[in-house]
Amino acid sequence: MNDRKPIELEEGWKFMEKGIRKLKLILENTSEPPFNSEDYMMLYTTIYNMCTQKAPYDYSQQLYDNYRQAIVDYIVSTVMPVLKEKHDEYMLIELKLRWSNHKVMVRWLSRFFHYLDRYFVTRRSLSSLNDVGLTCFRDLVYQEICSKAKDAVLALIHVEREGGQIDRALLKNVLGIFVEIGMGQMDHYEKDFEAHLLDDTAAYYSRKASSWIVEDSCPEYMLKSEECLKKEKERVAHYLHASSEEKLLERVQNELLLVFENQLLEKENSGCRVLLKDDKVEDLSRMYRLYSKVPHGLDPIGVIFKMHITDEGTALVQQAEDAATSKAENAAGGSHEQVFVRKVIELHDKFMVYVIDCFVSHTIFHKALKEAFEVFLNKGVAGSTSAELLASFCDNILKKGGSEKLSDEAIEDSLEKVVKLLAYVSDKDMFAEFYRKKLSRRLLFDKSANDDHERSILTKLKQQCGAQFTSKMEGMVTDLQLGRENQSHFEEYLEQNPNANPGLDLNVTVLTTGFWPSYKSSDLNLPSEMVRCVESFKQFYQTKTKHRKLSWVYSLGSCNVNGKFGQKTIEMVVGTYQAAALLLFNTADRLSYSEIGTQLNLADEDLVRVLQSLSCAKYKILTKEPTSRTVSHTDHFTFNSGFTDRMRRIRIPLPPMDERKKIVEDVDKDRRYAIDASIVRIMKSRKVLGYQQLITECVEQLSRMFKPDFKAIKKRIEDLITRDYIERDKENPQLFRYLA
Repeated sequence: MNDRKPIELEEGWKFMEKGIRKLKLILENTSEPPFNSEDYMMLYTTIYNMCTQKAPYDYSQQLYDNYRQAIVDYIVSTVMPVLKEKHDEYMLIELKLRWSNHKVMVRWLSRFFHYLDRYFVTRRSLSSLNDVGLTCFRDLVYQEICSKAKDAVLALIHVEREGGQIDRALLKNVLGIFVEIGMGQMDHYEKDFEAHLLDDTAAYYSRKASSWIVEDSCPEYMLKSEECLKKEKERVAHYLHASSEEKLLERVQNELLLVFENQLLEKENSGCRVLLKDDKVEDLSRMYRLYSKVPHGLDPIGVIFKMHITDEGTALVQQAEDAATSKAENAAGGSHEQVFVRKVIELHDKFMVYVIDCFVSHTIFHKALKEAFEVFLNKGVAGSTSAELLASFCDNILKKGGSEKLSDEAIEDSLEKVVKLLAYVSDKDMFAEFYRKKLSRRLLFDKSANDDHERSILTKLKQQCGAQFTSKMEGMVTDLQLGRENQSHFEEYLEQNPNANPGLDLNVTVLTTGFWPSYKSSDLNLPSEMVRCVESFKQFYQTKTKHRKLSWVYSLGSCNVNGKFGQKTIEMVVGTYQAAALLLFNTADRLSYSEIGTQLNLADEDLVRVLQSLSCAKYKILTKEPTSRTVSHTDHFTFNSGFTDRMRRIRIPLPPMDERKKIVEDVDKDRRYAIDASIVRIMKSRKVLGYQQLITECVEQLSRMFKPDFKAIKKRIEDLITRDYIERDKENPQLFRYLA
């Protein structure tokens, strides 16, 4: 082998040129037969030999340069002239063909010159033969033609956008050149094509949007926009590079959706408010789909949604005000308060469906719904607060004979929804107090329709507002259960101790002071029959416990009294005060107002209500002189023996007292205590704190139950300073110190 005569450069290159000429003929589609393995081996071996000869016959560098020159010659002589004479789509077709041929040429030449790549190129850290081949095309063809190619591609895309048919495969191939020419980098595709495409797209859709926003309704505009975005996505899938999708859609969204968002949402007869009013679920869902992809695109829709709900809710408040003014009972049954709460529940249900179905439970819309309900549910409604109305609504559902005849499921559902509404009410403590008052009446007067429902709503309230919120109410329900057990023990005691039996049926419910609303206990002079009952129960109770003191609340008691009216006996269900007054007439025929008052030892306001119920109301058991509709201090009363009624049993209620004022006062008092406790708690842990920070922390601590008023907090701070819990800093009056 070593004796072999070296191949001279000229001789070797002539042989290589023959191979290269054959390759060009094959590429130009002549009938040239393809390379066989012998041709290939000869060409490969020639290069091998010329690269492995000893100096000065090692022609590696010259062959490397000649390889490049061969490609350059072919491009200059054959490729560029053809490309320059073609235009538009025809030029793109030619470019695609030339690029495809060029890659074949480089592949074959790289095989022939393979030995160069493996040793010479690697040792000298030169560009690979493949890279050299591509660089030639880039510098000589691509740089010359890319601007024309880009224009031609954009022209075709425009045709397609306007509804024309184009050769998508051609575009895919041409754009492939922009990508491949970067040899692993995307800068040529991005700079030479994509940047122009994005500007072109923005201009195109800006023109479209400007005319659509004038001509089309909001739903039509959104349909067109959605269709355009879908088509642009398809465009990427068919021929653009995947990396363009996000940028392209962003430009389209910007021009179609963002630029005209306010105009679109506020279109006079078809904007967002109109879609909400007309219940256009599909259009609203489309609006969400489109704008959820635009940065901050949902914010203005959230604002409109909130305004719309606030307006609808405020209209309900106004309706309730009007109904209260005209005192019109609703045809569907129930007072204006019941109707109001029922309508608010329906409103909440309706908009919750929007939030979940149209707006896919997005936080913006949950927040809008919450804030809107907070606005109108914290307004006064016909002199009452929403907290009070919700408590009345629950009472109406839970008591026997409430105006709503509902199935168990419907009751559960309504209670669930009331508790959800309560979350929006800032005066939760007011609800608790009204609810507790009404619960006490249901429990004590056996008005509750179903124990399970009573427990169920307490569980719901506990989950929503915390254990402290319901602890007293749960205590009340438990007291009633214990009361029933206690009663059966009392009955057993009477059987075992017949001497203790008062001779009357007696039911006593023992209540735990802390759980129940505070009741006024009076020193009523009980008739002797009742005194025996009270003593009898006291003896029984002492056998159970020595440490508890019984305090009797006669105002909550009820009695069944038999009245003999001529030939007919009528059983009367009355309160303890009423019963005591009636029993006075067993020993006297005629009594004055003051005599009755003295014998019963009742306060004037209670006495007036008792006598009013017995002499001026539906059942006139007592005859009043002089006859009038109100009771005065100079009246006299006699037993009306001529009274009769078709029923054998009648209930004589006392005129209702206005408890509302007392409940509101109780709540105010509790709030003062709560603010005091909160301030002391904060100061105890912080020792020194600024005024503003103290206020902020106090509001934060209390806002779960009520919204404390700044003035009220300020007043409590002053009060705590006078009571030496905290003091003002000598230097800085805005600073407070805790006094242990």
